[in-house]
Amino acid sequence: MTQPVNPDHEALNTLRLLGPAPDNWVPDRAGVDHNVLIVGGGQTGAAFAFALRRAGIGRVSVIDAARDASKAGVWLTRARMNKLRTPKTLAGPETGLPGLSFQAWYEARFGNESYADIDRIPRARWAEYLAWYREFLGVEIRYGTRLTRIEPAGGWFRVHLEVSDGLKVQQVVETARKVILANGVAGNGGPYIPDVLKDLPAAFYAHTASEIDFAALRGKSVAVLGGAASAFDAAATALEAGAGEVHLFVRRATLPSVPVTRARAYPGAYDNYFQLPDAIRWAQARRFRRSGSTPPVDAVERVTNFPNFHLHLGAPWSEARIANGAIEARVAGERLSFDFAIAGTGYFIDPAARPELADFAQHIRLWRDQYVPPADEADDYLGAHPYLGAALEYLEKSAANAASAPYLRDIHVYNPAGFVSFGLPVGDVPSMRRDIPAVVQRISRDLFLADLDAHVARMNGEVRADFEASLYANRVWQRDRADVA
Repeated sequence: MTQPVNPDHEALNTLRLLGPAPDNWVPDRAGVDHNVLIVGGGQTGAAFAFALRRAGIGRVSVIDAARDASKAGVWLTRARMNKLRTPKTLAGPETGLPGLSFQAWYEARFGNESYADIDRIPRARWAEYLAWYREFLGVEIRYGTRLTRIEPAGGWFRVHLEVSDGLKVQQVVETARKVILANGVAGNGGPYIPDVLKDLPAAFYAHTASEIDFAALRGKSVAVLGGAASAFDAAATALEAGAGEVHLFVRRATLPSVPVTRARAYPGAYDNYFQLPDAIRWAQARRFRRSGSTPPVDAVERVTNFPNFHLHLGAPWSEARIANGAIEARVAGERLSFDFAIAGTGYFIDPAARPELADFAQHIRLWRDQYVPPADEADDYLGAHPYLGAALEYLEKSAANAASAPYLRDIHVYNPAGFVSFGLPVGDVPSMRRDIPAVVQRISRDLFLADLDAHVARMNGEVRADFEASLYANRVWQRDRADVA
């Protein structure tokens, strides 16, 4: 009789060969609850928790504002693509352990041929894999826990948390030595709402960051502003939900179709991007901004298959108001009417806009503080990005005033605010292989050196001998002194 095969056999064998995780080597400090607080329980929060465990760093806590695992991250909430936008072969949260990879997980369940047949990873399968990864590795996440303030407190942080059990909300203060902001696209700013929509009643528009009730748009006329992937995904979701018609408005005269970042997606540029001079990193970011964010081919095909989809190029909105219970918009000289508008317009970067960063946002070094580009290369959006250190840590605004906020180096920014510094939307799959190990290594170094005296004492401590001299005494060569004489 054939024994059933455990689909997790390869993953279990990987952990067996890897051996047990090291014991926590970080000395406890009175008054400190967590060595590391990870803010965000999505794909990167779980990956950081596992990587820190394997580095022997204990007392790590992961929090997420979502009420449960189904609402954490983006894959079952705000993400609306059918497939991930990145190649299926990219390394992800497995941190160099093939048995924990998406490919190993997928092939164990659906077969090697099925994996070979998919061109990119289906979004729903990725969500299933992440749930397995979290559960298989025993990564605990404290759901219903929102970070509201990071308060520097002399050597560590007082982290103010809003904890909800679904019935009541409690305000809790805990302490942490290190904080990782793995909190998604809005982690250093927020959804960008165009001025033309801001004065409309909230019931008439939404940003793609919102959980939109697409079923309520059935039979309605919907406008989508934006030309990047999220705009196309929202338009497709509305069409698939039965919207009467969907119009997508792009400011550019043509859709961006050249993925310029692909030119630097080789190991030399990827691994060493942080080492590039500021002028080159700035020029690369500007090149991307000029070219525009490219929607995937399947995202465009997904909407163009609908006869009630209409694409407007070179069509920025100049005015919008409510008239007769609908949005009346002026677009490139035309007046058009819609029941609902969706802003697929991306996110703004401004640490000062985040309440949890308010205590020190004025001390964070931004790119505009660090680098002055030529006049024709100026870009306020890029200049607002934080200028991060080698381990994605905040730096102080002024080197001359370096003692004003030394604690900033203990906050690691693992979200897309690292784009100008690191050349990728940090937090997405492509950034994991490079940046998670860099952050974990720095945290390990900092925690070790901060308690150096304790570690020196430990390294100089007594060690019991493995064996006594009697083990080898009868085989020690003895020269006969009489023979020598």
